[in-house]
Amino acid sequence: MTEIKKCNREDLQILQEISIETFNETFKDQNSPENMKAYLEKAFNSKQLDNELSNLFSQFFFVYFNREVAGYLKVNTNDAQSEEMGDESLEIERIYIKNKFQKHGLGKYLLDKAMKIAVERNKKKVWLGVWEKNENAIAFYKKMGFVQTGAHSFYMGDEEQVDFILTNTLK
Repeated sequence: MTEIKKCNREDLQILQEISIETFNETFKDQNSPENMKAYLEKAFNSKQLDNELSNLFSQFFFVYFNREVAGYLKVNTNDAQSEEMGDESLEIERIYIKNKFQKHGLGKYLLDKAMKIAVERNKKKVWLGVWEKNENAIAFYKKMGFVQTGAHSFYMGDEEQVDFILTNTLK
């Protein structure tokens, strides 16, 4: 049984816990403990997440699998986008699924939700940044119709890394 629920400020603690857990599961083996700690403290502290939840141009959604929070989606429009892509674009900033829930189609479920939001809001493009070393995610997004249209720098602590920008133009 799979469900999606929009997050609000009352969900801050759960959002913080799942953000830290899923980011750690995904990236800790490829990054130093110091850089992981610095990034997690900056990106997922309560004040930062509260600001993101309060932003009118950002939305968070939990995905539940058998009534347990399995992951989440964050989408941005307008000025909330992490790159200037214009008002006709929607950014998927985060799709994270807990390791134990992967391979159940939940990433696709959340991606479909993001695409539906984009269509409802008459967006022409959906884009996202994905770490150049996250080969599984890159393969998934390409399978879903995204193509690489650029790259940008991303800082993990003090280490500069590269995110590929992948875009899907809506018909």
